[in-house]
Amino acid sequence: MVALWIFVFIFSIVSQNTLTKKAKETPSWAQKNIMDFNEADMERILDQWEEDEEELPVDELPEYKRPPPVQPDFNFDKMGSYSPDDLMKLTKKGKTVMMFVNINRNPSRQECEDLSNIWQGALRNDHIQAERYVIDDSRAIFLFHDGSQAWDAKAYFLEQERVKDVTLEGQVHPGKFNKENSKEEL
Repeated sequence: MVALWIFVFIFSIVSQNTLTKKAKETPSWAQKNIMDFNEADMERILDQWEEDEEELPVDELPEYKRPPPVQPDFNFDKMGSYSPDDLMKLTKKGKTVMMFVNINRNPSRQECEDLSNIWQGALRNDHIQAERYVIDDSRAIFLFHDGSQAWDAKAYFLEQERVKDVTLEGQVHPGKFNKENSKEEL
């Protein structure tokens, strides 16, 4: 019986110590009413929540948190045999690239949507993944998550009858059927 009382006494002392330690470990901001929390308190709660989370796989991370892609081995001795477009394809592999496409003959907004949708489908059929955003009645942006595909898409766009010009990496490339381009050459 004495052993039981000693056990109860020791157990009560240990449990009391752990309860007081937990109360002391809790920061003052966490003891506030949840209605009184400000943005900094909510951010701290989010950080605590994410401490125990598993890391996301690399392909699910946002692009700015991903490790840089492995660049292919580049032989500088053969640099003269590469065209400038080929060099750009090599350097932009795995990086996000935007391309601006201007449409000629003053299209309506709906016509621009339809044309860019057709072009996006044609690129997809050629295994080129691009996101399309119409930004003006005669202008669309194509976003390539693998930048090396942008140069193949540029070649496709320049062959289209309704393309006025394509802007890629700050360089403007006139379309093959651009009437303004033919007047300048004369």
